[in-house]
Amino acid sequence: MRQRVLDEAWALASDSGWDRVRVADLAVWAEVSRPSIYAEFGNRAGIGHALVRREADLFLTGLAGVLDRNRTHVGLALQAGVGHALAEAERNPFIEAVLAAARGGTDALLPFLTSRPDPVLSSARTLVSAWLGDVLPHLEEHRHHEAADLLVRLSISHMLLPSPDPDTAPARVARAACAVLGIPPVAAR
Repeated sequence: MRQRVLDEAWALASDSGWDRVRVADLAVWAEVSRPSIYAEFGNRAGIGHALVRREADLFLTGLAGVLDRNRTHVGLALQAGVGHALAEAERNPFIEAVLAAARGGTDALLPFLTSRPDPVLSSARTLVSAWLGDVLPHLEEHRHHEAADLLVRLSISHMLLPSPDPDTAPARVARAACAVLGIPPVAAR
């Protein structure tokens, strides 16, 4: 039941934006009762939180894979990670709906991306910082944290307000993180 409700919430939010998702509609589309939805999620905000957590977990699993596939060169891995994040913002209809609504100033899910530290912001920082600690164990831990924070914040910024030249954004963000880490950046091509 939980999965069906979240799947329908994802579809409705992707199609019309979170502001138009109603528990009554979810009940109909997921073929469950409204009381069952309220018992499982508490309220509409609980559904939103569960949906964002699920999507964040999927996103972070993909990001971890991208970083690990490129771990032999930290700068390239960071660039690929930022590129993955920006591509997901364009490819995933749910993320695109959240961002599009945010640009219009109406979406209630935006705080999960920008002002509430969990599940997206803190989880992404933790993942990147831990990965940096694994591949650059000789650096001070605070540098891992600083670089991870910079990467996540700049990636979210580029999602919310795309650069006029989006193809260069991953390399620019990776260069900034490499500067914080004190390692050579990706060579310009």
